[in-house]
Amino acid sequence: MTAQKKNATPPPDGKGVNANRKKAPSTDGGGKSRSTRHKASIRDLEAQLEAARKEAQENYDRFLRVSAEFENYKKRAAREMADFKKFANESFVQQLLPVVDNLERAIAACSENDAAASGGVLQGIRMTLDEILKVFEKFVVKPIHALGQPFDPNFHQAVMQKETDKDPGNTVIEELQKGYTIHDRLLRPAMVVVSKAREKDNSKQACKRA
Repeated sequence: MTAQKKNATPPPDGKGVNANRKKAPSTDGGGKSRSTRHKASIRDLEAQLEAARKEAQENYDRFLRVSAEFENYKKRAAREMADFKKFANESFVQQLLPVVDNLERAIAACSENDAAASGGVLQGIRMTLDEILKVFEKFVVKPIHALGQPFDPNFHQAVMQKETDKDPGNTVIEELQKGYTIHDRLLRPAMVVVSKAREKDNSKQACKRA
């Protein structure tokens, strides 16, 4: 009986349970899981890359806008500084205009006899006026030439109209006060008298025809 039990037990030749385990069919579930995780990881990276590209484009667009705004600010600041330099003396020159007017009136009021009697006084007035006009020239202050020109409301201030046959209508025929400009800006309009075409008397013409 003992011999039969011993013979019934197969000798351990390395092909027992281990052999059966090796021969068992393997499943690829683990492979599929790793492949799925790998694909998901790629999709996540692609999504992150796309988000980074979008953010970079937005940052670049923002940078362009800020750069354009800064350039506009620099140009505007340069223009304002240039205008400040050009018109910094505008108020000072405006205060001098009545002085120039009075000096010109004083010279115009002196006749030839008065000039001979006053001697160097008139010459001193003229020299003073010339010095002020040199200052005006330095600051690009120029008189407006209105006499004989068509009336321009941008540079002329009409105080009255006169009927005349000598000049065309709407023409400056008299200058009561000089106007001035500083650079390209109006400093003071010229006070002028504007011509008006004389109306024809139709009744007289009718009598002559009769």
